[in-house]
Amino acid sequence: MTTRTQTGFTPVDEDLYAKAFQLLDPTTPAAPAPASPILAPAPPVHRPGPVEKTLTDALTFLDTHGWAKYRLIHPEGARCSIGALRAAAGARNAAYRDAGNLLLAEARRQHGKQWEAIPAWNDNHTGAQVRSVWEAAIQRAHHLNA
Repeated sequence: MTTRTQTGFTPVDEDLYAKAFQLLDPTTPAAPAPASPILAPAPPVHRPGPVEKTLTDALTFLDTHGWAKYRLIHPEGARCSIGALRAAAGARNAAYRDAGNLLLAEARRQHGKQWEAIPAWNDNHTGAQVRSVWEAAIQRAHHLNA
């Protein structure tokens, strides 16, 4: 007579018990931790100086509110270059003065030495010419870290 016995057990991983006892045994050396990925250092964050910030904020103001000629502030909110500088600086402080000097120097470099003040230069050029001077002045301030 043949007797069949069904146990109903599920086969077990043969290494399971060995692994469990290895984890429980304090004398067993621990497996090395997986190597953590080496992260590259983050690139340095540029922090604009007060002159660059004033120039950038003023150009943003012009982009947002509009550019004007022949008036400090247009009734609809647009401003000329000096009006935008004043709005961005908030006061006639060192950053305002230095940003204005840098803007005028760039205007003279691009459009001739005859310009003695920002308003006269602003009123005698197109919007594209004025913007080009603003962008160049911002780049110059960036490189000067001003």
